[in-house]
Amino acid sequence: MKAFVLMIIGVCFPFATFAKEKSSDLQFDSLPYAFNALEPHIDAKTMEIHYTRHHRGYYDNLLNAMQDSSLKTKTLPQIFSQVSKLAPAIRNNAGGHYNHTLFWKVMSPKGGGAPEGMLAEKINATFGSFDKFKEEFKAAALSRFGSGWAWLCVGDDGSLFISSTPNQDNPLMDVSEKRGTPILGLDVWEHAYYLKYQNQRGSYIDAFWNVVNWPEVNARFISLVGNKKPPVKK
Repeated sequence: MKAFVLMIIGVCFPFATFAKEKSSDLQFDSLPYAFNALEPHIDAKTMEIHYTRHHRGYYDNLLNAMQDSSLKTKTLPQIFSQVSKLAPAIRNNAGGHYNHTLFWKVMSPKGGGAPEGMLAEKINATFGSFDKFKEEFKAAALSRFGSGWAWLCVGDDGSLFISSTPNQDNPLMDVSEKRGTPILGLDVWEHAYYLKYQNQRGSYIDAFWNVVNWPEVNARFISLVGNKKPPVKK
């Protein structure tokens, strides 16, 4: 009888769900644009493989690794804060899921140009200019031996810094040399660019600036530092 009632509810209300609620960062979000939307800078085939196979694989493997685990009630940042004590499957796949989720969102078919507002001011104050920032970011991405990521992060004190991490690590992890919250990330694993750029990682990095979603990055920055400028020292 109970099963019959549930079946009727499911028919009448097809969007009802009886699945156990998960934290928002353990969802596999839809790609916010079509596979070909970032062309010619990032090709459609790379996007399709990257999203449907690589990212999906990290997500599925993370769920499998977290079965019968108390970690299911924690957010990814909470997991990252103790990742050095956890199994490699958690570290690698949680990182892979988080990193790619951010990566898709900080790119846009309408991206490119330069940041504006508070983020632009902070970049100029920290790095000297937007062009110098891009040079330092590219250097971090190029110098990452093998696979990994380049990041623009916000420190606990509101400062900006550039860093690079290996594999699927990120600066939120307690294993990171310098910890902070990423607001911009670039995947420099070969699967992110090899079909189009082969071994020319530098060309891929240069193309990335044409699709950066600066309004999204700026929103992430403001969410961390607040909308108020620091007081002027007398």
